[in-house]
Amino acid sequence: QVQLVESGGGLVQPGGSLRLSCTASGFPFHTYWIHWVRQAPGKEREWLSTIAYNGAATSYVDSVKGRFTIPRDNAKNTLYLQMNNLKSEDTAVYYCAQAQDGLGRGRGTQVTVAS
Repeated sequence: QVQLVESGGGLVQPGGSLRLSCTASGFPFHTYWIHWVRQAPGKEREWLSTIAYNGAATSYVDSVKGRFTIPRDNAKNTLYLQMNNLKSEDTAVYYCAQAQDGLGRGRGTQVTVAS
């Protein structure tokens, strides 16, 4: 059974940092390109970032370039999203997913950026 479980969300002030984790099971994680997507209230789901199966390539949406990074640890079947300099517009539910459009995602973790 494919499972992705996100964690690490919470309330943070603008300019702060959070590190999200995504633990995978039920499929060969180390062979998959994996993605982070998010969905803010009243908005469509948005792709944020992708990492190659071996970590050799990454890509980011322009709005998070220079602020977010997407490391992975294949030995732990875990994907991360390091988020720095958070802004109020980053408030959303964050998901890791097997597909760039969000298919095969977990239940998500809420990130709220507010003072």
